[in-house]
Amino acid sequence: MANIDDLPLDDLSIFLSVCATGGFRTTARQLGLSPSTVSEKIALLETRLGVPLLIRTTRSVNVTEAGRALASRLSPLMREARAALQDVASSEGKVRGQLKLNVTGAVMVDILPPLIDRFLNRFPEVRVELVVEDRLVDIIAVGCDAGIRYGEHLAQDMIAVPIWPPFQRLALAASPSYLDARGVPMHPSDLLTHDCIRLRFSSGALTAWEFECGDTSVTVDPPGRLTIGVDAAPAAIELASSGHGIICTFENWLHPALKTGALKPVLPEWWTRFEGPRLYFSSRLMSAPLRAFVDLVGEERAQNKRLAKEV
Repeated sequence: MANIDDLPLDDLSIFLSVCATGGFRTTARQLGLSPSTVSEKIALLETRLGVPLLIRTTRSVNVTEAGRALASRLSPLMREARAALQDVASSEGKVRGQLKLNVTGAVMVDILPPLIDRFLNRFPEVRVELVVEDRLVDIIAVGCDAGIRYGEHLAQDMIAVPIWPPFQRLALAASPSYLDARGVPMHPSDLLTHDCIRLRFSSGALTAWEFECGDTSVTVDPPGRLTIGVDAAPAAIELASSGHGIICTFENWLHPALKTGALKPVLPEWWTRFEGPRLYFSSRLMSAPLRAFVDLVGEERAQNKRLAKEV
């Protein structure tokens, strides 16, 4: 019979994280452990339970049927336990505890940092952890209170709260010196003959270059003379400003360089508009820090709407 009377809750959390991330190394990186420690914890858990939970190969980690059944029942229980602990910590009227967000890197340049700054100032007894990754994960399984993604990547069973701005645009730009030397593209297809600066997600995929003008949509995949990880987008923008090619990324990221003239707009009539990021979470399990953050997001959105109307 399995010896389960004193199973460590931390080991169960590690198991849920491996199920969500699909690998020991990713879990180890997120939890601040070594891959060998994660592997040992899972092996010990399997020994205590008497059943295999994961199937390990040299290339992948797959969850067994018993593992999936355990994870599906454990995930909401662990999430509820964390929320209960957070609420007890905040029971005296002060918001205490931890807020852990899983966010896409696209919001870390100029959208999320001001929100976190105001949140930390308003709630000095709350600790904040930001897990930055572009891969979509099960936020509950990896122990996060909420996530921030763009609309097309949201889980359908989650509540989604818009974050300002309501819309963003995918923009193209290049330095005046580059455009003087190489000419100004007149159509997205012209980009195929230009030096282009491409951004690559941590997953390995290149960011898409998709454009719209009226009812016409065009996708191009120009060879990048320079390819940079999306986490280093500010460096890519700097290199574009130095004349090394045309860059395609968020308009709000390019705005400072466009404002100073270091970059000029390219094909602005083709820039694609899309919905801004959203904070998403489960309505069933809201800790006090998460409720406070949701309220702050709502306040900031209402204030920005008022300011936009006054301009």
